[in-house]
Amino acid sequence: MTISVGEKLPDVTFKTMTADGAKDIKGKEIFAGKKVVLFGVPGAFTPTCSNNHLPGYLENHDAILARGVDTIAVVSVNDVHVMGAWARFSGGEGKILYLADGSGDFAKAVGLDNDLSAAGMGLRSKRFSMIVDDGKVTALNVETKPGVNESGAAKILEQL
Repeated sequence: MTISVGEKLPDVTFKTMTADGAKDIKGKEIFAGKKVVLFGVPGAFTPTCSNNHLPGYLENHDAILARGVDTIAVVSVNDVHVMGAWARFSGGEGKILYLADGSGDFAKAVGLDNDLSAAGMGLRSKRFSMIVDDGKVTALNVETKPGVNESGAAKILEQL
C-alpha cells in the first residue's frame, strides 16, 4: 500500500557518500524536525532521471530552499557508489542529498517500489516527489505514466 499524505515515513537506513566514504544515515536524521523535499527516481544515470528530473531540482535549488525547505534529497534503488558518482557527475554534490536505497527497503516500505524485471532492471522505485515535514508526508506526487509530469520541481514549488 502506498504511503499517504498525513502518514509518517518509516525510519529506514539509507546510505550516502561522504568525503570519508559511504555512511549509513537513518531516516530520522534526515527528516526529524526538518522540512524536506524528497524525490525518487527509477535509476541514477538513466535518461529521464538525469536529463529531465534531477536538473529541475538543481535549477530550482535556491527557490525551493527559500520557501522554508531545509534539505532537498533524491533517492534511488542504486548502490551508494553509483549515487556518489551521480552526485559528482550531475554537479549536485553539496546541493542535494543523494540517498542510496540499495535493496529497495525504503521503496518497499512506502509502497513506491516498481518491479522492472521484465525490462532487465529488477526492483526499482517509482518516480515520485514529496514534501516531508518533521517526518510526516504533507504532499505526494507519483507519476502514473512515463516522464516527469507530476513529480518535478515546478510541481513542488507550487505546493510549498
